[in-house]
Amino acid sequence: MAPSKLGVVAAALAIAAVVLPLKPPARLLHPPPVPGAHDRLHASKVLPVAGAFGPESLAFDPSGGGPYTGVADGRILKWEGDERGWVDFAVTSSQRKECIRPFAPELEHVCGRPLGLRFDKKTGDLYIADAYFGLMVVGPDGGLATLVANEADGEPLRFTNDLDIDESEDVIYFTDSSTTFHRREFMNSCLSGDKTGRLMKYDKSNKELKVLLRGLAFANGVALSKDGLFLLVAETATCRISRLWLKGPNAGKFDIFAELPGYPDNIRRNSRGDFWVGLHAKEGPVARFLLSNSLIGNFALRLPISFQQLHSLFVGGKADAIAVKLGKEGEILEVVEDTEGKTVQFISEVEERDNKLWIGSVMRPFIAIFDLD
Repeated sequence: MAPSKLGVVAAALAIAAVVLPLKPPARLLHPPPVPGAHDRLHASKVLPVAGAFGPESLAFDPSGGGPYTGVADGRILKWEGDERGWVDFAVTSSQRKECIRPFAPELEHVCGRPLGLRFDKKTGDLYIADAYFGLMVVGPDGGLATLVANEADGEPLRFTNDLDIDESEDVIYFTDSSTTFHRREFMNSCLSGDKTGRLMKYDKSNKELKVLLRGLAFANGVALSKDGLFLLVAETATCRISRLWLKGPNAGKFDIFAELPGYPDNIRRNSRGDFWVGLHAKEGPVARFLLSNSLIGNFALRLPISFQQLHSLFVGGKADAIAVKLGKEGEILEVVEDTEGKTVQFISEVEERDNKLWIGSVMRPFIAIFDLD
């Protein structure tokens, strides 16, 4: 793209970024409707996370207790019912003196930022993907988590994001979203065209760590198939779920499992073997334009606007919510939304349990519960 055209693009982006949060433009800037979607999530019940922010992931322990969730100040909380509410369960950093604000991105490297959570059902241990510290674990009684791995092939884990556990093989699969950017720079990773994400395998029995895939566009959620034949990994920046075959005649092959109408975060398998994917936002014309060329994305990153304005521009000015259920072959089985963001926004994870959807959001101070009946 010629410099003069880039200058025009930059000016247009700057104007749009200032105007968009104040007075959203016509629907042409908004993401289009998703065919067959059901606008139902506004009926969700909101469960505030008092004094905390950004419950990214949700997990239930082997006895059904919880959910547990990691929040932006580095704590992992456990829900103990309406009477007791949320209680502190674990932390990933011992340096807690400054970790007193619910949301302080500049302190994440000190306080930790727990993202993906998974329980080992055999041991009761909780494994944690901490964005800054790496793969960690804490016992059934909680407390200070201990390190499992913080580097792979000599490269530090810069943005550890999500994980899944294959208990039959005693291994953990997890992602590092970028070897260049930290979590608080996630917009930089998306808009710059960064493709340094990795998918790793950690063998608990011999403590060996192996990089399975490189070159992923913002490697994010991870989920193992019910039969253990394949592993799914979300590539957020490309709006797709990729599949790595682990066993059978296709073992070692890597292909596209599903193309999605938005930017996937975590993936969680339900009891029937289907997969719920939380989408951070729908793919709209503005985001598509920003991601169409790394030059455009990098110009947007240099505009004199706040993170909030840039993020609003990216999502088309809409704080809505959307979740997609995928079948075992990647087919879309169901799409549920809160199209106006009346109750739920910016979904990071959907956990189906007891005929309810438990919904996390990395950008909100609550989780949501949606009754599937």
